[in-house]
Amino acid sequence: MLKSSLIDSARELAPDIVSLRRAIHAEPELGLETPKTLAKVREALADVDLEWRTGTSCTGAVATLRGAKPGAEGRKRVLLRGDMDALPMDEKTDLEFASTIPGRMHACGHDTHTAMLVGAARLLDAQRDTLAGEVDFMFQPGEEGYHGARFMLNDGLLGGNEERPLPDAAFALHVMPNAPFDVLAGRPGPLMAAADQFTMTVKGKGGHASMPHDCEDPVPAAAAIVGAIQAMVTRRFNAASAVVVTVTQIHTGTAHNVVPDDAMIAGTIRTLTPENRAAAHRLIAEVAANTATAYGVEASCEIEPGFPVTICDRRAVTLGRKVAQELGGSEAWRDLADPIMGAEDFSYVLEKVPGAMFFLGVAPQGEDWSSCCAIHSPRMHVDEKALPTGSAMLAGCAIEFLENGWA
Repeated sequence: MLKSSLIDSARELAPDIVSLRRAIHAEPELGLETPKTLAKVREALADVDLEWRTGTSCTGAVATLRGAKPGAEGRKRVLLRGDMDALPMDEKTDLEFASTIPGRMHACGHDTHTAMLVGAARLLDAQRDTLAGEVDFMFQPGEEGYHGARFMLNDGLLGGNEERPLPDAAFALHVMPNAPFDVLAGRPGPLMAAADQFTMTVKGKGGHASMPHDCEDPVPAAAAIVGAIQAMVTRRFNAASAVVVTVTQIHTGTAHNVVPDDAMIAGTIRTLTPENRAAAHRLIAEVAANTATAYGVEASCEIEPGFPVTICDRRAVTLGRKVAQELGGSEAWRDLADPIMGAEDFSYVLEKVPGAMFFLGVAPQGEDWSSCCAIHSPRMHVDEKALPTGSAMLAGCAIEFLENGWA
């Protein structure tokens, strides 16, 4: 079968995939502006016949490969995505190709995602004559909290207009350095959570700490709000529904003998359904205001919406499972029992296009994967021998969809 030969072809590309990954890793870029990374991508694909489109909001780009099989015009289009940005943190690995820029590190694997997507483009280019349809390669900046996918959608780079409709399917991979080597995983429905930030301000009236009766003390009110939030989660949401509200910051006061005027509380809200997300936003503001009133002070709450829930189409997960097992056998895939409460901005794409994101285990082969550093660790390591599998998986999903759709 064509897909079973993809893994061999991908392994032949391994030196190029690894070389590109290391070049990107050594020169990480942040946020919505990743011009050097995109330049590396375009150089790596300079000899491939692609139609490139760029937008105005960020350095994202979409490259389209048109299949040459007769009847390709007007046929299906599939999108494959790789993100390009790094994290603002110092690297603490001993890699020869470690970050050369202080305060920046590819600690979420986006260097591998981009390199694997380039590998997939080369694999599909070699099969161009067999493809009856189109493949969009989405090279995206700004995944780490910058909403890069949303900007690219708003720029029209993915289509969504009369001239160019949105793709018919979309797929992406995310490496997991603390998951079994070379094993792919996924699940239908919610895969990753919506992630929103909240900031509360508790306003009182300060004064001398020896005379709190003459003050309107925001400190006990803030402490009570923190506890009330946890009770809200356990009492207002079904225990079978994953809702996480975590307070991560409390700031108040300047001296041991001064009751402050105000206190600030901040944290994160994680939910797996749009309904629970809306309810959590409403309830957390109510809890803050009503608890503050009970303590004779006032509280306001501002919520900054983050990424929506990453919801995978059941048909896309079925397709991905089939491709993974054709590439590596039955042991190459595992079904995830539960979602992960992290967040991912590929969710913006999956709100508009049916598709799925899959995880690829890249823990060092032969090591205890459960003890390996996770993503966002300054000591995160990737076993690069798994990267050809990622390229083959992306290419295989495109081939399967263009050949058979959601059959």
